[in-house]
Amino acid sequence: MASGSRVPTTRHVALLVETSNAYARGLLVGVRRYLTGRPGWSIYIGEHSRQDTDLSWLEGWRGDGVLARIENEETALQVRRLGVPAVDLSSAGLAPEFPCVETDDETIARWAVDHFAERGLENFAFCGDSRFGWSVKRQARFAEHVREQGGEAHVFELSASSTAADNRRSLVEWLRELPKPVGVLACYDIAGQELLEACKVAELAVPDAVAILGVDNDDLLCNLTSPPMSSIQPDTTRTGYLAAQLLDEMMAGVAHEPRLHLIPPLRIVPRQSSDIFSVDDPLVAKALRFIRDGAADAVTVDAVMRHVGLSRRSLDYRFVALLGRTVHDEIVRVRMGRVAELLLQTDWTLPQIAERLGFSHSEYMGVAFRKHTGKAPGEFRRANRGQVSRV
Repeated sequence: MASGSRVPTTRHVALLVETSNAYARGLLVGVRRYLTGRPGWSIYIGEHSRQDTDLSWLEGWRGDGVLARIENEETALQVRRLGVPAVDLSSAGLAPEFPCVETDDETIARWAVDHFAERGLENFAFCGDSRFGWSVKRQARFAEHVREQGGEAHVFELSASSTAADNRRSLVEWLRELPKPVGVLACYDIAGQELLEACKVAELAVPDAVAILGVDNDDLLCNLTSPPMSSIQPDTTRTGYLAAQLLDEMMAGVAHEPRLHLIPPLRIVPRQSSDIFSVDDPLVAKALRFIRDGAADAVTVDAVMRHVGLSRRSLDYRFVALLGRTVHDEIVRVRMGRVAELLLQTDWTLPQIAERLGFSHSEYMGVAFRKHTGKAPGEFRRANRGQVSRV
């Protein structure tokens, strides 16, 4: 070895992050992305669930730092005992002495209320799990935004002490008593799955009677449900990346205040579970559904007119009165939403996306997308790998 050279310091880092759900796995992707090109961490991770308190795999561990989802007092105590720099990845607030990086529940709640309100719904409900601080916060913020709309949020809490069957029965009763149609925000996708199953038992149509929106956008889970479930996608990669960066700096001796770092969600991914148009005009509702169903087939204003049997002037009048936009504006809005979805969910080229959505040229699609969003498609795709986007 040449004189004066030294071996890079290896830092031993424990990840107390469960691998049992999409949100936590996204955090781990963010950590991995931070470490790309930055050798020097030796990772210790054990298989456990969200509420698991068995951290015996850490016994005898002598490390340099911890990234932890501190969801219970036992985990908080264990992390304190380790006596090393730590960053929390839960909003439960059980270890306020550590910096915390977490998803912005305020934005999640606001987007959910807006999502339902844009579809004409006037009744709102929340299905939560009080074991988790982030669920409690989402419920509180959701209720605040519903009050701003002049309404009151109906709330159901899943019970950890009840059996799955008892929870299902209680949920069925609650859903039957709700005013209809109603938009229900599930605190996370698994609760949304429970809601969908309870609606089947209660013989309530989704989304016509009960529209459901989850959180986490677990793609596999959301597309396995019947019908497929709409969900809010948090920016877990950015969250995990920032937490790893903070911990790396702390292990290097940089002091960080124990404050909360909030990461906004990326977007709402609409699927059939919230595909409702609760408007008083049945012809407008019929036109809206036709536009959604034909978004991948270059639907035209003339086609919408023929479908509902109205002149363009009459249909535009009804659209503007109820939605504040024309039929053409609605077609553009929905089609640009489909472009955004494919930009973020696939690695397709712009010509491939244009062909899939029936645009004659990708250049024309790009111009229309920039006009609608303020960003060119490539710029939009790059920006939304780590920032907020909503189309």
